Order: sequence, then C-alpha cells, then structure tokens
Amino acid sequence: MNNALQVVVTTLTLLPQVAAAVSDSTNATKYVIKAAKIQGDISLTGKLSDPRWAHASPVHLGFEVQPGDNLPATQRTDVRVLYNDETLYLGFMCHDTDPSRIRAHIADRDNMFDDDYVGVILDTYSDHQRAYEFFANPYGIQGDGIRDANNEDMSWDAVWHTASSIIDSGYIVEMAIPFKSIRFPALPIENWNLDFLRNLPRQSRYQYSWVRLDLNDPCLLCQGGTLEGLTSIDPAGTFGLLPYAMALKSDGKSDPSDPNSSFSNGRVTGRLGLGIQYNPNPSLTIEGVGNPDFSQVESDAAQISVNSSFALFYPEKRPFFMEGNDLLTTKTQAYYSRMINNPLGGMKLMENSGGFSLGYIGAEDRNTPFIVAGEEASSTLASSHQSVSNILRGKYNFGNQSFVGFLGTARNFYNAHNYVEGVDWNYFFSGNYTFDGQVLYSNTKELNDTNLISDTSHFGSTRFTRAFDGEEYGGMGSVVEFRRDARIYSFRLTYRDFSPTFQAQNGFVFQNDLRTLDMDHNVEFYPNTALIDWWVFDVESFLHFNYDNKRKERWIVPTVVAQLKGQTQLQATYLLLNDELFRSVDFRGVHRWIFNMYARPFSAVTCSLNVQTGRFIYRADTARLGTGYNISAELVLKPTDRLSLTADYSVSKLLDIVGGTLFYDGYIGRLSTIYQINKRIFIRLIGQYDQFNQAIEIDPLFSYKLNPFTIFYAGSTHSLTDYGEPFGIEQTSREFFIKLQYLLRD
Repeated sequence: MNNALQVVVTTLTLLPQVAAAVSDSTNATKYVIKAAKIQGDISLTGKLSDPRWAHASPVHLGFEVQPGDNLPATQRTDVRVLYNDETLYLGFMCHDTDPSRIRAHIADRDNMFDDDYVGVILDTYSDHQRAYEFFANPYGIQGDGIRDANNEDMSWDAVWHTASSIIDSGYIVEMAIPFKSIRFPALPIENWNLDFLRNLPRQSRYQYSWVRLDLNDPCLLCQGGTLEGLTSIDPAGTFGLLPYAMALKSDGKSDPSDPNSSFSNGRVTGRLGLGIQYNPNPSLTIEGVGNPDFSQVESDAAQISVNSSFALFYPEKRPFFMEGNDLLTTKTQAYYSRMINNPLGGMKLMENSGGFSLGYIGAEDRNTPFIVAGEEASSTLASSHQSVSNILRGKYNFGNQSFVGFLGTARNFYNAHNYVEGVDWNYFFSGNYTFDGQVLYSNTKELNDTNLISDTSHFGSTRFTRAFDGEEYGGMGSVVEFRRDARIYSFRLTYRDFSPTFQAQNGFVFQNDLRTLDMDHNVEFYPNTALIDWWVFDVESFLHFNYDNKRKERWIVPTVVAQLKGQTQLQATYLLLNDELFRSVDFRGVHRWIFNMYARPFSAVTCSLNVQTGRFIYRADTARLGTGYNISAELVLKPTDRLSLTADYSVSKLLDIVGGTLFYDGYIGRLSTIYQINKRIFIRLIGQYDQFNQAIEIDPLFSYKLNPFTIFYAGSTHSLTDYGEPFGIEQTSREFFIKLQYLLRD
C-alpha cells in the first residue's frame, strides 16, 4: 500500500493551503418570523380567503439561490405563517409575470418535483441535523421527505393537507401540517429553524429562498431562519390504528423453467393485519405490526445483471420502514430493510430528545433472504428459513452536522446467527471540512444447509468456505473519510477496509476482502451566461488491494459536467487508467467513455440518456476482455396535465476483443402509462420485456389514496416467458389482488 500512503501524505500536506479558504457556517443576517396564533381551524380554499391570514405578517423570498448566487428574485413570493394548538398553517402567494408558463401536473404524491412548487424545510429541533420537507405544486400535489444533513429521503410520508389555485397573477398554495405528524421537543415555547423555497422551472431551474444561502457553506440547515414563539402545541398521547384487509389469488406453472409443466389456478385467499402507532410525547414513536402486508403493488424495474457479479440494490417501498430510515442508514449500509422479507410481526421505536436519537426495529421473518459477500462476487439467496432480526441504533448529536453513533444488528436462527456492531461518527468543522466514518465487527455462525449454497471456495486465504456448512467466524469492516465541501474547490479522501470474513446479513454489504483508497478532486465554475449555468471538472483516483496485498484495481477517471440552459445537463467521463485483476487475470487498459444527458426543455417532455462504450471485462468463470456498450434511455411525455407516459430502454452488448465472439446482446424495455383521474385516484399500466430472460411482465393497477396510509388498491401482475419454438409465449404466473387499508388516528 505504499502508493496509497503516498497519496494520503500528499493530500495532508495540502491542508494548510486550502484552510485559508474556510468560511464561517453561520448566516450573518438573522431571519426571524413570528408565528401568529389563532383560535379554531382554517378551512383551506387555495385562495387565502380566510380573514385570519391577515393576522400574519408576510415574509418575502428575496434571493435567487439557483442558478444565481443570491441574486434578487425575479418573481415575488410572499409567505404567511399561522398556527393553533394542533396545526401549523402556511400560505404562499406566488406572483408570476407570465402565468401561462407555469408548469403543473395532477399526479400521485411525490411526483411533482419537475413542476413549479413551493415548500418549507423545517428543522424542529434547531440542531441542524435533520429536517422535514413539505412541498406542493400549483394543483396542491404533495411532496414530502426527510433531510438528514444534506441528504434527502423522499420516501418518507406524512398526513397533511393542501389546497391551491392558479390565478391571473400566479398561483396560491395553502398548507396545514398537523403537529401530530411531526416530531419536536416538548418545550413551553418552541423556536424552530426553517427556510421557505420556491421552484421555478423555466429556461433554467430557478430556486428562490427566504434566507441568503452561501454556496461556500455545505451546511444548508445551519443557514436557515427562525420561526419564533410557538406555544401550547404538545400533541401528547396521539394514537393510531392501521388495519388492512387483502384478498389474493395466485396462479402459475409448477416449474416456470419447463414449458411442459402444468399451470394451476390457485384459490382466493384472504389476509388481515394491523398496525398500531402511539406517540406518548412529541419526540417518541412506538409502532407495532401484526401479520403485515409487506408486498408491493408493482414489480421492481428489471436491471441488466448479465455481466454483474454482485448483488443489485433495490429501493425500499414498504411504508413500515419509511419513518426513521434516515436514522438507521449508516455509511456502510450495515442495515438494509429489504433483508427483512416476509415478517410475521414487527415492532419499531423511534425517539429523539435533546441531542440523543434512538431507533429500534425487531421482526420475525418467515422467508429469510441472504447476501453472501465475497471478494469478486456475491451470492443472493432466497430461503424458507425463519429468523428474528433486531436492529438498534443510537446517535448523539453535537454541533452543526456532527454526531457519534452506535449500530447493532442481530439475526438469529434456531442454530445460527449473524451479529454486527460498531460505532460511527461525523465531525463537521471549520465551515467546510468533515471527518466521518464507521468501524464494525461481525460474528457469523452459519446455517448448516448446503442446499442453499454449496460453494466450497474460501473467503480469501482463510480456512472458511462460502458454503453454509455451520462454520463460525468473525470479521472487521470500516470506512473512514475526510472531505472538504465548498463553492469552488472540494475534495474527498475515503479509505475502506473489509476483512474476508465480514458479513452483515441484515445489511447490503456485498463485497469483502478489500482495502481501498479513493480520492476525488472537484472544481466548480458559475458563469451563469446565456448558454450555461455552471460546469464542473472532477478527477477521481482509486486503488484497491485484497488482504493478500494483491492489487485488484486501480483507476483514474476525469469527468466534465455542464448545466446548460433549457434545463439540460451534459456529462462526459473517460476511464483514463483502468486496470483490474479478476479471476487471476490481470486486465490492463480497460478504457471506456461514459456520456450522460438529462433534459427537460418543456413541461411535457423529459428525457435522459446514459451511454458507456469501450472495453469491459466479461465476468464469467473464464474471464475475457471485450468491447461493447451499455446504453439506457428514458423518455417521459405528459401531453396533458393528467396523463403521463414513461418509456425506459436499456441495451447491452459485448464482443470478445480478440476473436469477435459474441458474449451477450440483449435489452430490457419498460412502458408505464398513468392517468390521474384526480388528486386521489389514478389508473396505471406497466409493461416490461426482458430479452435476456425472455420474460414479459404486465401490471395493471387502480389506486385510491385518501392520504399516504388510507388506500385502496385493485390490480394484478402477469408474468410470461417466451420459450421459443415450438412453445412460443406462455404465461408462467399471475396474481390478482385487492387491498384496503385505513388509518384511524385521534
């Protein structure tokens, strides 16, 4: 690792030179808004027609923070804040000198971020660690999420209310956010950190802010204003029930791989379940579920995996795991909620008081999945084994975006287990610098079931095999990072170390037996001209050794990114140096180009393109060097404000670089059509064809959502396979379902 150490030393010697550019992370100007308390509830009309709105003094969103650097906002936006004992009310008056250019669509919640919209970032603990985000477009379509430092999780949902209207001079949005939908400290007088934003997508994606935002300060929450004087808003004792009923009918072939196998019609089955949530105080949530329905209402989008040796990551879509996911997520992904697959029951506890946060999830899983990490490949396994998982997370916050934390995960079987525990930290200092990391230890007692995995290859040079043959072993894993984030020049230095026997069965850790050093330098320019908003030049270098001190990978990758007018972004990357040792073959000069494009020039059209072309390693048992391409494209058309058509296409081809032998060639196509009848009801049809597996998927769905948790679904999924001549296309499985779920909350 001499080369790696030399890189570290060189970087550290540069720190005195860049320290002079450090800026203070405190906004020099104090922005304060006093909330006006009212009696009774406001009936939302979307017109600010209630006379009590006049009790609130408006504040103005005066700064264009994107693409301009705190330029005067070119459109006027006024915000009023009211509250009573139970609800926070926000009223936005958005003036527009050309209302005909307003971009707005009627869509499902969280699908409005390409539109005009307004919103609030609300840090209820005023600790600059975590904030709620509430947004709405001119039709009142909601988008909400959690901001953890500068990371956003838009999968979080809350019950809140909006009303809006488009008028001759712009549009109006009213929001009502129940205090029982958010968490905050129980204090006699609450003072919350916040900022108001307006998104204006035109020639550029303009964003306006209430407060002045310093691009040289990476702590966005540190720069917010203050909402002062909230009194008597303690919704203690909030109780909620979430029962559901589901009817399901599953049919399918006894052996989908055999076209001659019989197709059986299953019987209609029913399923009942219940979720319970209790908030004894505003900072504590206790939630339990019995026989939960953790299914999804659509299949995961297929990904090309023909030349990938590691597990593919799929995002979480199940509501039980959404709230608190930001607390449980850590740098190593030692917790991954989809590793709890089909639980009989579960329990969750989330608490935030003062500077300390605590999170716990426990569940008994009836069909436990596995990701068995390895040096050059991972194994993804489904099983019928039952297990009990417990995840405990503690986090103490101090200072701006700084914390120390603990994570412990346990998965127990009758005669096997996997335990992972460790500490992590994030230290933000001097306005621009962050030192963070995580150190973990795992202990694994394998199942004794070689039917699941019988691979007798060893974990590195250890005596332990990948087979599930009852062995017990321990392992270490760590990630340490030092970085500078600033307006012009940023850098990152990351060291990763995972021993050959480190396993995190409740997480998404797919590779071990590695020591890597990753360095990235980034320079940004902001010309903000008639053609370009900003552009970036980035260089990343990477070294990878295994525990036998064999160099596995090294690369140097320069990248240029340009944000053009017309909301068009272009990116070009070249693998200037790319060498890899794979399957004991030392591949040199694996060069290729990567091009990315994203554009939304019109309200009705969005398109993206990713092209990788050049040399690739064919990752078969006998590895070879090939030449080819991976291309993926997406086109979104919204011909009306209710209809959305999305077409995705991915194609991949690889030829032997020596003899031209075709290794693989195929594509995946996916078409999604959504018609939004109104804000609560939509009809969707998804069709997908995977040429690699000769698989066809068709998923129709009817959806009614009174809120994110009170829902009715009716739909089906149909899987077909093209078996070729003489069988042709035959259906392999189908499923029909209806589901009703209703939130009862005091």
